[in-house]
Amino acid sequence: MTDFAATKSLFHIPEGVIYLDGNSLGVLPKTAENRAKEMIEQEWGEMLIRGWNDAKWMEQPERVGNLVARLIGAAPGTVVMGDTLSIKVYQALASALEMRPDRKVIVSDNGNFPTDLYMADGLIKSLDRGHVLKTPNPEDVESLINEDLAVLMLTQVDYRTGRMHDMKRLTDLAHAAGALVIWDLAHSAGAVPVDLAGCNADFAVGCTYKYLNGGPGAPAFIYVRPDHAKVARPALSGWLGHAAPFAFDPDYTPAPDVSRMRVGTPPVIQMTVLEEAMKAWDGVDMADIRKRSIELCEQFIAGVEANCPMLELASPRNPQERGSQVSFKFDQGYAVMQALIARGVIGDFRAPDVIRFGFTPLYIDEGDVDGAVKILAEIMETRAWDKPEFHKRNAVT
Repeated sequence: MTDFAATKSLFHIPEGVIYLDGNSLGVLPKTAENRAKEMIEQEWGEMLIRGWNDAKWMEQPERVGNLVARLIGAAPGTVVMGDTLSIKVYQALASALEMRPDRKVIVSDNGNFPTDLYMADGLIKSLDRGHVLKTPNPEDVESLINEDLAVLMLTQVDYRTGRMHDMKRLTDLAHAAGALVIWDLAHSAGAVPVDLAGCNADFAVGCTYKYLNGGPGAPAFIYVRPDHAKVARPALSGWLGHAAPFAFDPDYTPAPDVSRMRVGTPPVIQMTVLEEAMKAWDGVDMADIRKRSIELCEQFIAGVEANCPMLELASPRNPQERGSQVSFKFDQGYAVMQALIARGVIGDFRAPDVIRFGFTPLYIDEGDVDGAVKILAEIMETRAWDKPEFHKRNAVT
């Protein structure tokens, strides 16, 4: 069994804070600061440009990609790091659409994270070839899987409610209809067991600053099924996706594997922090993560519903249909969250009325859950949230 007391000791949690927002930004690994300092001083400072070879910066996107691959059920050599999640969504969708030239329909859902939908809309307008994006309710996605479908593009775990799509079932249905599937794993990687290879997924993308604790701005990843990686044309043909970048050939020849999805120079300092953060996953079993996550979420739901009847559960009640977060609705949810943060319980708010709480077993335990429930109950009972300072909206909610 995974030793969660040992993993919790690897992270810095500020004194007096119960941190339930790891589904938005993970906490700082204790060794990350020294590793970043070492990289800056010894690698950048002393090696200078030689670091690309001597410190193996150039291989870092593939090396770290293999660390992520283990947590998402992907084979070594099928995941590469770099750029932002929005860029990776664009790359995956552009490649998939080109692989289905006679089909014009993209299906997502109206609970998908907006950037995925924005990137799809922008790509459709740029291509100007008659593609359409359909966004039904999440539970109605299956009804739109048919012979017209080119690409099914879904986020596995809904960012607002934590509702989880059945990856295997939907991928199989899409493939039976002749379509390709892209999975956004932003709220899945490091949170729930994922089996991309077992599900025969075509493409997957995700970020690393949430459950993987890579820090703000940590690079995204992209997975391409091995047989597709040899034929999928990168829409963004960056020089580091070239088969021979330092040949400086004026004509683009893509790398023969997932490395063709590299674009530009990798963010070495940020990726070094992420690589250090991934050490916390050594010896961690995702089945153990899932079991503990469900236990913590169930404990939290029971506590909140027993003590805060004015809050409405927005997440699926069945834990098998839920990721590693719990959301409640309240018409003054923003003010409630600000009052919680003022008391040291950090979650976040999503418009119009959702308060979200992420459960990250690497560093959250039963005592944290009980403490959060107690403070939330006090805030709701005394209406402590109803103060002017808690109603003032910040830029980031």
